[in-house]
Amino acid sequence: MDTRLSHADSAHPDELDEEFDTFPTSRPSDIVRMRYDRLRSIAGRIQTVVGDLATQGERLQSLLSWRDPRATALFVLFCLIAAVILYVTPFQVIALCIGIYVLRHPRFRYKLPSVPLNFFRRLPARTDCML
Repeated sequence: MDTRLSHADSAHPDELDEEFDTFPTSRPSDIVRMRYDRLRSIAGRIQTVVGDLATQGERLQSLLSWRDPRATALFVLFCLIAAVILYVTPFQVIALCIGIYVLRHPRFRYKLPSVPLNFFRRLPARTDCML
């Protein structure tokens, strides 16, 4: 076993103590409570990330489910224009243009989000309707 690869050498002693503890625990209740609180904080962060992903999925579903006529018209128009551009232009040119755009100098970047991203963020999700 490579301890550097598995980061076993950088593990906190409390984490190692938790790993090698017996199953009804032999540690005092304050240590068990600290472990439980750490587990709850990690689970809370995971739940926040999963909730954000679900919100983005609901927005994508509302864009594709044809409920919002304004968003549907813009999306269909965007797909039509993208299909024509991708059909006419060689793939290498498209990859070069995307690469130049992504790697542009910070002086040419804007502080505001892009128009499609701003539009997508403003689409309704179920979390917005829960209030």
